[in-house]
Amino acid sequence: MRRTWLGPLAAVLLLGGTVVANATVRVVTQAAVNYPHFTSIQAAVNAAQPGDWILIDVGVYQEPVYVATPNLHIRGMDRNGVIVDGNHTVGNGIEVWKASNVTIENLTVRNFDRPTVDGEDGNQIWWNGGDGSGVIGLSGWVGRYLTTYDDGLKGGYGLFASNAVNGFLDQVYASGFNDSGLYIGACRDCRAKVRHALIENNALGYSGTNAGGHLIIEKSIFRNNSNGVGPNSLNNDDRPPPQDGACDSGENSSALPAFLSTRIRRCTIFRKNLVENNGNFTTPANSTTASIPWGAGFVLIGTYADLIKDNTIRNNPSAGILGFENPDPFPPTPSTVYFQLSGNKIVHNTFSNNGNPSVTGAADITLLGGLFGTQTSVNNCVSGNTLSTSSPANIQGAWSCKNRTTPNPGGEALLYILGLQAASQARVSVGQPPPPPQPTMPNPCRGVPSNPLCP
Repeated sequence: MRRTWLGPLAAVLLLGGTVVANATVRVVTQAAVNYPHFTSIQAAVNAAQPGDWILIDVGVYQEPVYVATPNLHIRGMDRNGVIVDGNHTVGNGIEVWKASNVTIENLTVRNFDRPTVDGEDGNQIWWNGGDGSGVIGLSGWVGRYLTTYDDGLKGGYGLFASNAVNGFLDQVYASGFNDSGLYIGACRDCRAKVRHALIENNALGYSGTNAGGHLIIEKSIFRNNSNGVGPNSLNNDDRPPPQDGACDSGENSSALPAFLSTRIRRCTIFRKNLVENNGNFTTPANSTTASIPWGAGFVLIGTYADLIKDNTIRNNPSAGILGFENPDPFPPTPSTVYFQLSGNKIVHNTFSNNGNPSVTGAADITLLGGLFGTQTSVNNCVSGNTLSTSSPANIQGAWSCKNRTTPNPGGEALLYILGLQAASQARVSVGQPPPPPQPTMPNPCRGVPSNPLCP
């Protein structure tokens, strides 16, 4: 299954694009030239037909872009020189609305904001398959050599895919967002891969709300965020919950799946990442991200059946991996769903200098669960890691992956986690600095039919 889940899309994104017969290249430039061209990206998108290319010359384009035509290639000629600039106005940068197989490459989108820190909009690049609908409305989304950032307090998400499947990100960057730099949500079996991402200076580096199944985050760096990597189950508009990393998640119809053994197949995988220094207490935050206990490399919030493998996790002040069950909303109401922490596997990671060995709960690995709801935060397992501290203690013994079953981790760290949450809510946020230039696409003309920018 893993060899084929990207299907024909893989050929496009790995080979740099395929030439469609009779495809038109629509050049966007602000230069005074004597060939047919567009001066705005939106005008070129409006004129495009499926299969066309939108090729963007160096310049600052002060406009939002809305894409509703499928099978388009949108590419800048220089990642750092092609800039879609929101100037801190309210709106979204580039939004792809229910249009499948749209590729966006080699450009920067910055400073599109929300009206308030908790408002809508503020998404820099968004593949939107129907936000809040509970239905997958987009198949095929690709981003490569992309930079997104906000230097104020009201940027929401950097790179955002919701209600969308069959996705791929490579060589991407996000900084300065009050929700998360990189977000994949509302896809029970996402069939997506992220690699070579650099995500820093956000309230949450990666957020994966109700996103699972075949989903891989690998060979990326998550640093200097308030929290680094955060798959999560939430009872919100990114339905259907939960976050379920099992390979058969697409067949799951329950918000509270039961995993009766540690010996299950997991296809949501976080591997070979560097997750470090995630204790940046100055990042922007909204009310949701401010409510998350701060300072963890990984924060597993009511997650199920994820595999965390072969990562380097270091210098995170509160915990290397912090996992807990999540009653949402809390305090409980009649609509509360008591998401458990169950079926996760943590193996062969290297931990160093996480937490504080003199504080209960401030450890390389801290798990909390079995306190609310069904009290089935069971069958998480931990083996083969290089670590010095854990909560519960001796976690690679009683919770070893050699055991067919493992118990609830209990509530030893509850007060510690509540303290981290209170501290996060009391933060003072400041705008984060713009990033330095990022690596640009080596040959932006590759795969593009002949045109004035690519003779």
